[in-house]
Amino acid sequence: MERIGGYLVERRLGEGGMGTVYLARTRGGRAVALKVAKAELAADPVFRERFRSEVEAARAVGGFHTAPVVDADVDGDPLWLATAYIPGPTLAERLAAEGAMDEPRLRSLGAALAEALESIHSCGLVHRDLKPGNIIMAADGPRVLDFGIARAVESTRLTATGTAFGTPGFLAPEQALGHDVTGAADVFALGAVLVAAAGGAAWGEGTPMGLMYRSVHEPPDLSAVPSALADLVSACLAKEPADRPTPTALLDRLTGQAPAYPPTVLTTPQAATPRAATPPQPLTPPQAATPAQAFAPQAFTPPPQPATPPHLPAQPATPPHLPAQPATPPHLPVQPATPPPPGFGPPPVPYGGGYGSPEAVLADAQSGVVVGAAGVLLEVAGAAADFPWNEIAHVERHWRGNRLTVIVRLWDGGVYSCELNARRRARLTAWLAQLDPVLARYLTR
Repeated sequence: MERIGGYLVERRLGEGGMGTVYLARTRGGRAVALKVAKAELAADPVFRERFRSEVEAARAVGGFHTAPVVDADVDGDPLWLATAYIPGPTLAERLAAEGAMDEPRLRSLGAALAEALESIHSCGLVHRDLKPGNIIMAADGPRVLDFGIARAVESTRLTATGTAFGTPGFLAPEQALGHDVTGAADVFALGAVLVAAAGGAAWGEGTPMGLMYRSVHEPPDLSAVPSALADLVSACLAKEPADRPTPTALLDRLTGQAPAYPPTVLTTPQAATPRAATPPQPLTPPQAATPAQAFAPQAFTPPPQPATPPHLPAQPATPPHLPAQPATPPHLPVQPATPPPPGFGPPPVPYGGGYGSPEAVLADAQSGVVVGAAGVLLEVAGAAADFPWNEIAHVERHWRGNRLTVIVRLWDGGVYSCELNARRRARLTAWLAQLDPVLARYLTR
C-alpha cells in the first residue's frame, strides 16, 4: 500500500474539487482522513498560499464538536492535510435514513452546533458552509467538518470581493449578495440546518438562484419546526446579521441555566461482604485479538464519490429562454445526491463551481444572470448555460417597465436571452448599475 507523508493509505474515501481523501493510518495504527490536493492545483502558487492559510486556520480550531487537524505538509509535493477520522453518517444521511428529528433531538443538535461555532468564532474564523452534509453524527455527538472554505475574519487578502461562498439554501442574505461575512452568517446557516433536521426546508426547493432570492427577500418556511423552537429558529434566520443571536445566546436558550445531567459518580472499593463459598470455576483465558482485528477500520461505510463536478456545462442545443425540458428538473434539491465524504467537503469556489468569481449577480425567483471574469451564465427555470467571453460577440440588455432582458449573441450566430422581473424600479436601477461596468470591462467590441 502507498505511503503519503509517513501515513499508510488503506483506501480512498472519496474525491472533491480540491483533491482526494483517503483513509490512512499512522505507524501506531490510528486512523486519519488524509486529504491530498490535486497536482494541477498544487502547481499554482496562489493555491499553495490559500492552502497554507486554510491549514493554519483549521489548526486554530478546537472544541469537542470539530475534527482536529493532526498533521499537514504545506510545502511539499503533494500537498496534504490529515485530520482525525470520525466514523459515522453525515446529518444528511441520518435524516434520509431515519427521518425528521423531534424537539429534544433538535435541541441537542442545536446546542452541539452552537458550541462548535463558539470554538470556530473564538479563533476569528467563519465557517461559511455549515450544512447537513458537513456535519458528522458521531457516536459521541455531532462534529462540524470541512474548514476548506473558512476564512480568517481579519484577513480578506485571499477572498475575492463579491464572491458568494457556500451552498444555496443555507447561505445568509449577506453571502448571497456578496457582502462582508461575519460569524452571524454561520448562525443563519445553523437555523437553516435545524429546519432541515425538523423535516422542512427554510427556503423551499428549486434552483440555486431561486433559493438565494428567497433567502434575501422572503420569510422562511418554519412549518416543520416544533412550536417551542420556532421563535429561536426564526431569530437565527433574521435578514439582518445584527438581529441574530450569538452562539452563546443560542446555548443559553437551548439548554437553560443548568441542564439536568446525571451526576458523575466516582466508584470506590467497597468493603468485602462475607459470601457463601462457591465451587471454583475453571478459568477461560481471554481470546487474543488478531492483527486484522487490531487494525481494522472502524465500522463505517463511506459515501461514494460525488457523481459530477459542480461546473455547469453550456447547453447550446436549447437556448435557455425556450420552454425546453431542462437537463435537471427544478424541483430537485441543490445538493448532490451523495454528500461529500467525512472530513472532505466541496472545493473553496464561489457559486457556479468552476465558473469563476461572479462580479454581477442578478436574480429573481425563477431566473438569474451571473457575469464574471470567465463569461456569462444564464439560468431560466432550472436550465443553465454558461458562455466564455471568447465565444461572445455582444451582450445586450433592455427593459420594459420593471422587466430586464439580457441577450447574449455568440460569434457562431447563437442567440440566448433571459428575462428578469425586478418588481421595483429601484431594484432595476441597482441591477443596471451592477451589470453595465462589468460588461464594459470584459466586452472587446
